[in-house]
Amino acid sequence: MSEDGDAVSQVTEDSPEVLVQEPPHDPGRPFVVGVDREAVLRRREVVRTVERRGGWVTLALGVVGIVAALYALVAFRGSGMWPFALLLILAMIPLVLSTVLVYRVQAERTKWYATNELPPVAMRISAKGLELACDGAAYPVVLPWATVRGFTQHKLLGQYTLDLALARGVSATTAGVRGLDQPSVRSVVKPNPLLRPTGMFLVKALDQPVHVIDEALKHFSNGAAGIQR
Repeated sequence: MSEDGDAVSQVTEDSPEVLVQEPPHDPGRPFVVGVDREAVLRRREVVRTVERRGGWVTLALGVVGIVAALYALVAFRGSGMWPFALLLILAMIPLVLSTVLVYRVQAERTKWYATNELPPVAMRISAKGLELACDGAAYPVVLPWATVRGFTQHKLLGQYTLDLALARGVSATTAGVRGLDQPSVRSVVKPNPLLRPTGMFLVKALDQPVHVIDEALKHFSNGAAGIQR
């Protein structure tokens, strides 16, 4: 890196066409992480499949529970089991509704995909905070540093993903926060507890390595945010 703090780009050996940046020391210059279009398109299909499978599993569990409760009401009529059967039915209703939620979110995503181009930038890291272009969201998510802890890295279906880690108590109505109330964002940032999270970013779809992104997060947030593995 030069003495004046400008970012220097170097070419990785395994991907000659991809430029890896060093986090800039100038706090006024944001660090930009781009995306691989083909990797994102493949990721969309994986997310769609995982979400639908999860939705059908929860639907099956809900239907089995409701049928079992109704059977108990009929088979053991007069035994006083109706309060327990009713509670079981009420407990299974959220499972059924979660499947409806999955298809609703996917329908909104598909409609958005058809009318919007894939953004070339995944995130912008600056002294002001973190700006994220969540897949399927109509506008970027903006998070001041006081509201975000960075990312956690997980492995899902053999691929590493980054999940957004918010500070405790942060919501779409928190001061300075923008974009968390979008359905496609809610489905990955705070997913339904009955469904398996699919990750916000696919690591191999980002044009910067995880350790470089981690350094940029720590630099601009003064060590408050980073990537937990």
